Amino acid sequence: MSATLLTAPSQPTIASAPRGRGKRFTQRFLITAMILAAIGGLVWLAARAYQKVVVTGTAPIPIARVRRGDVTFTVHARGELRGGNSETLIAPMTGGGEIHITYLRKSGDLVASGDKVVEFDTTDQQFNLREAEADVAEAEQKVAQARAQMDAKKEEDSYALQKAKADLRLAELEAKKDPISAAITARENDMDVADARERLAEMQKNMANQKSTDEAAIAVQEAARVKAQVQAASAHRNIDAMTLTAHSGGYVSVELNTVSNFFMDGMTFSPFQVGDRVNPGMAVVDIPDLSHWEVTATIAEVDRGHIAVGQEADVKVIAAPGKRFSGHVKDLGGTTGSPWDRHFDCRITLDHPSPELRPGMSARVTITTDTVRGALWLPAQALFEENGRTFVYAPSGSGYAPRDVKLVRRGESQVIVAGLPEHQAVALADPNQQAKKKKGDTSTSASEAIHK
Repeated sequence: MSATLLTAPSQPTIASAPRGRGKRFTQRFLITAMILAAIGGLVWLAARAYQKVVVTGTAPIPIARVRRGDVTFTVHARGELRGGNSETLIAPMTGGGEIHITYLRKSGDLVASGDKVVEFDTTDQQFNLREAEADVAEAEQKVAQARAQMDAKKEEDSYALQKAKADLRLAELEAKKDPISAAITARENDMDVADARERLAEMQKNMANQKSTDEAAIAVQEAARVKAQVQAASAHRNIDAMTLTAHSGGYVSVELNTVSNFFMDGMTFSPFQVGDRVNPGMAVVDIPDLSHWEVTATIAEVDRGHIAVGQEADVKVIAAPGKRFSGHVKDLGGTTGSPWDRHFDCRITLDHPSPELRPGMSARVTITTDTVRGALWLPAQALFEENGRTFVYAPSGSGYAPRDVKLVRRGESQVIVAGLPEHQAVALADPNQQAKKKKGDTSTSASEAIHK
């Protein structure tokens, strides 16, 4: 009884142990077999790729597929940051020849409203002022002299007039004695009265004429004095105009001197500096408005037809990494440059500038020119052009064959085409060039073998 009790529970334990170990062994075997099969497959694929690349000397041609979607066309350019609505300080129109700079603030200097920014040589204007002031003094002396002469002549004429009147009165009194005088004496008295009246009338007429003459002479001298005063005032204004001050605060940006360095350095211009010659009317300094920032970008002429005022732009300032600024095209400049490098300036206004921006900072600009909805497009490198023919390389049998397509629109990295179905595979490289490379590699290998 006791033996049965001891052996009965031990029999099922001994029987179940081999079955558990066998199941685990089978699972491990299957897992190991699957891992070995996967490794074998990878080794086989690697061997095939190695054989194709190394033994045949060619790499697989990369392919792309025609896709349908929205295509955004952009133009990329580099530019320089400047304040918008700049205040331009120009050399004064003095009416003379060239002038020279005697004082100039440096680019980047911060100025406030009313600060002196540029000053020009005033030697000529000071000389003109002294001459004008001397002319004013001389004209005033001549006016005073003419008035004195007129007053003296007036006194002399007044005395002569009084004498003529007195002579006439005496002649009239003598004529009253005619009834009791002899006839001859009476006739003489009448003649004296007539002469006295005639002299009085002539004297009165001469006095009126002399007054007009004297007043005209004084008017001439007065005009000369006014002219001299105007010249003096003009000289004063010219001297004041030789000092240019800032109307609003901002950072100074000195313009390039296109006069002094043209014949010396060719087309290489440098900013204005003290001592430089400046023609009247030339822009010398810009003071940008720091509340309105702009980017002046230089863009190739070929992209001019795609850019229009108002288009959106994305701006990245080099000195402000991690920040992106939105903007829009404000203005397009004229096309300039040599025949092999035609370009134009494009001004882009920043919508939301930040305080850390400074004039002269470099920026990268991306202008969105157009967006085509639901277009069939390819990467630009998949499209080939030759002899007026536009085509792609499509798979054909064991290789690739050219297939004509219509180019609808070209961008920097994408092209919109017609004549291909969606999802069509095309080569991203010229298969003929790949074949030429293969042939060249084989020839090289053969020559190396002969050499050896």
